Amino acid sequence: QVQLVESGGGLVQAGGSLRLSCAASGGIFSDYAMGWFRQAPGKPREFIATISRSAVSTVYADSVKGRCSISRDNAKNTVYLQMNSLKPEDTAVYYCAADHQINTITVTVDPRNYDYWGQGTQVTVSS
Repeated sequence: QVQLVESGGGLVQAGGSLRLSCAASGGIFSDYAMGWFRQAPGKPREFIATISRSAVSTVYADSVKGRCSISRDNAKNTVYLQMNSLKPEDTAVYYCAADHQINTITVTVDPRNYDYWGQGTQVTVSS
């Protein structure tokens, strides 16, 4: 059983930056591709970014491409999401998720493929 704990959310002005962290425990972190998703009130959960086990492969949603960067530190069992040039429409609860993968370069954007989820961290961007 893998436990995921997000941190780093908060209130920021439009144009600002935040770095979200997700610490994993209870499993072999490097066995999992990791993803970030978000959910705003009244909207479905939205894919943001994903990174493969080896960090060779990354994929971003068009809505954040060029503004966000996903990275991981397998020695620290942590995945990060650096968000820059934040906009009010980025306001949401941000979740990290773990997808057990045999292949070290495979990633998926489908939330149904993810095995474990964190509890989320709130990001609020004021205009």
